[in-house]
Amino acid sequence: MIRRLAFGAASILGFAAGALAEEESGGLRLPQLGVEKQIEARKSYTIPALEIIGFDLLLNQFNRRYFEGDDYDTSWSSIKENLQRGWVTDSDPYDINQLGHPYQGSMYHGFARSAGLGYWESAAYTFAGSIFWEIAGETTPPSRNDQINSGIGGSFLGEALFRMSSLMLERGGGVPKFWRELGAAVVSPPTGFNRLAFGERFDPVFSSRSAPYYSRFGLALSGTTQNEQGNSTSAHLSRDEVLADFSIDYGLPGNPDYAYRRPFDYFAFQITASSVNVVENVLTRGLLVGDDYRLGPRYRGVWGLYGGYDYIAPQTYRVSSTALSLGTTAEWRLSEIVSLQGTLLGGVGYAAVGTVNATTDSEYHYGLAPQALLALRMIFGDRVSFDITGREYFVSKVAAADTGGHDNIIRFDAALTLRLYRQQAVAVRYLHNRRDASFPGGDITQTRATLGLFYVLLGHDRFGVFNWR
Repeated sequence: MIRRLAFGAASILGFAAGALAEEESGGLRLPQLGVEKQIEARKSYTIPALEIIGFDLLLNQFNRRYFEGDDYDTSWSSIKENLQRGWVTDSDPYDINQLGHPYQGSMYHGFARSAGLGYWESAAYTFAGSIFWEIAGETTPPSRNDQINSGIGGSFLGEALFRMSSLMLERGGGVPKFWRELGAAVVSPPTGFNRLAFGERFDPVFSSRSAPYYSRFGLALSGTTQNEQGNSTSAHLSRDEVLADFSIDYGLPGNPDYAYRRPFDYFAFQITASSVNVVENVLTRGLLVGDDYRLGPRYRGVWGLYGGYDYIAPQTYRVSSTALSLGTTAEWRLSEIVSLQGTLLGGVGYAAVGTVNATTDSEYHYGLAPQALLALRMIFGDRVSFDITGREYFVSKVAAADTGGHDNIIRFDAALTLRLYRQQAVAVRYLHNRRDASFPGGDITQTRATLGLFYVLLGHDRFGVFNWR
C-alpha cells in the first residue's frame, strides 16, 4: 500500500499541471484577512490526531492482507515490546523506505494542515504520526531511517503538496468548482478528505497572498547519450523513454507586497515520471526560516534555512536525501528584458544510495551527506529561458552502519526552452548523472546521460518574471 501511495504521487500531478497552466484569477478566493481569521477560528487539534491514527490502523490492516509474513501482525504485546526496544536502521525495499514513507508522512502533514493548523504544528503531528506507526503499525523494531523519511521528509513533501492543492482551489481560471476540488484532492488527498467530510468548517482556502510563481508541464521523448552500468544487474537498460515532468517555483522574490513570514512561502517542487521506472525524481525544497533582501534597484532575494527532500533514480543508481541547508534564492534584472534567477544552497542531509537492480532490493546504505545545489535560469523576455541545475551529494560513512565507504553523486541538468505561441513551448533538455562509490570491496562508477525533446505547457506566468521594478 505504501508503495502504491508513493507511486500515485507521480500520476496525481499531471492534472495539477493542467490546472496551474490556466490560472489567472477568480475561484474560491475570499478577502485575505477574513480567510486567515476563519481558518484560525475553525482549526482543530483533535480531528487530525484521530485521522492520523485511523489512517495508520487502516494501512496496517491492508498490509496484513496484502503482504506476506507477520511484519504487520501487531498486538498489545508487540507494541509493548517496541516501546522497550532500541531504534535500528531497517533495510526494507528502497522505494518503500525512500519514496513510500515520505509520501505516508505527507499524508499526516496534510491532515493537520487542512484542519487549519500551521506548518510547525503540522510538522509535529507528522513526526508524532511516524512514531505511532513505528511503534504500533509494525512488529519489527522501530526504525530511525523511517522516522527521518516519514517524520521530517514527509513534512517537507506534504507542505509543498498542500500549497499546490490550495493554489488550485484559490485560482481557478474559469475551471468549474467540481474539477478544482477534484484536482486539489488528487494532489493532496487529506485536503480533499477534510473538505468533503467536514463541509463548511474547512472550506476557507489557505491564502497564497498572491505569491508570484512559475509553473510548467512537459512531455518528452528522451534518449541515452552515455551509459556506464557499473554493478547494476540489469541486462537491458532502456535507451529510450517517455517522460512527463511537472515543476513549480512558488513565492519568487521581488514582489514588494509579498512577505516571507510562513515556512514554505518560497518553495520549489519537481516530479518526473518515466515510462521505464515510473518515478525518475521527486525534488522539493522550501524556505523554513528566512527573510527577503535587496541590493540596489535590480536585485531582490530571500535567504535563510531551507528544508529539502530529494529522490532521484536514473535507472542505474538511486539516491534520496532529507536535508537542511543554508542558502539564498534571488533575481537579478540585467536589463529591461534579461533576468537571471537562481538558488544557491549548502547543507547536510541523511541520505540513502544504492544500485538499481542490484542482487536484492534492500542492497543500499545510509550515511550523513553534505550536499550542495546551484540552480540558474536566464530569461530573455517572454520568449526564451535557459536553465542549468547542478546537485552534489557526498554520502559519507558517518552513520553508515557496517558498510563503510562513501559515495559522491553529481547530477547536472540543462534545458533550453522556446515559447512558440501563448503558453505553448518546446524545450531541449540534457541530463547527466554520475555516481562514484568507494567501498572495501572495490570502487564503482555509474554514469547515465540523456537528451530529451519536450513539448512544454507554461503557466499563465510564462517564465515567472514578476514586474517589480
